[in-house]
Amino acid sequence: MNVYTQFENLLGTVTVHGNDDGLLGIWYESHARQLSDFGKQADDHPILQLTVTQLQEYFNGQRHEFSIPLAANGTEFQNKVWQALTTIPYGETWSYKDLAIAIGNPKASQAVGGANSKNPISIIVPCHRVIGKNGSLTGYAGGLDIKQRLLNLETKHHRLSK
Repeated sequence: MNVYTQFENLLGTVTVHGNDDGLLGIWYESHARQLSDFGKQADDHPILQLTVTQLQEYFNGQRHEFSIPLAANGTEFQNKVWQALTTIPYGETWSYKDLAIAIGNPKASQAVGGANSKNPISIIVPCHRVIGKNGSLTGYAGGLDIKQRLLNLETKHHRLSK
């Protein structure tokens, strides 16, 4: 059964969506695509509690990596791209070409961008760390303002931890 909880943080109200297998999605109020049904509200569900705790630590600069079981549904290609996203180091950015190279398909920048845009587990699977090859911010389902805030947060905490 799908469950969800919501919590407030520097991005506003965030909905955390999961089931007994793992995390299914993280949604901001500003997300371009929202689910119509997140299931039953279950603030005490272990996956949701773990996710909220780790996200709060991330926002406080205390966490740079996550250890949450993931259960997002995607195509084989999307899953490959999403897995590669988890290898982008905290506080760093890659271009879509870098990501295409990481999955072993250097000519797939556009397809990688499409898979990146469908990532339902933002922050945990850090699609916000992918930018245009000229360094410009490009599409982000939660909005470019949130993407910039996440990158600024990581840059700030990454510098402080060195």
